[in-house]
Amino acid sequence: MNRTMGTWGYRNFDNDTAADFAADFRDQPSEALLLAALATAAEEEDYLDADDASEALAAAEIVAAILGKPSQDFPTDLIPVIVKLDAGESEDLRELAQDAVEAVRKQSELQELWGEGSHANAWQQEQQGLLDRLEEQE
Repeated sequence: MNRTMGTWGYRNFDNDTAADFAADFRDQPSEALLLAALATAAEEEDYLDADDASEALAAAEIVAAILGKPSQDFPTDLIPVIVKLDAGESEDLRELAQDAVEAVRKQSELQELWGEGSHANAWQQEQQGLLDRLEEQE
């Protein structure tokens, strides 16, 4: 992975774009911000650039946290924001988040960049773990 891109690890918040998205959400938490990032990825029919893919994965991580399943490295400064949101209204977000993660895994610059490196398997496992956390709860 190219370190000049502002990336320091394979996890979904380990890059400048995702960190900026998380900060924007922390400052102005809104479903619209999540919807925009997820829809950009889920509805892209061609090729998703790395920034859009990173924002979509960060948004999907936030949705998983709203549903009560945050990642181990979920930004602690977002937790006070997340607990104020209503998970009951997140069904559409959950499905859109799943679609967005699948789109990033299949056809994105981010997937290509991680596919070339020594952390390719770890990155894929990270995305599978996110999908697992986004599964509908019984």
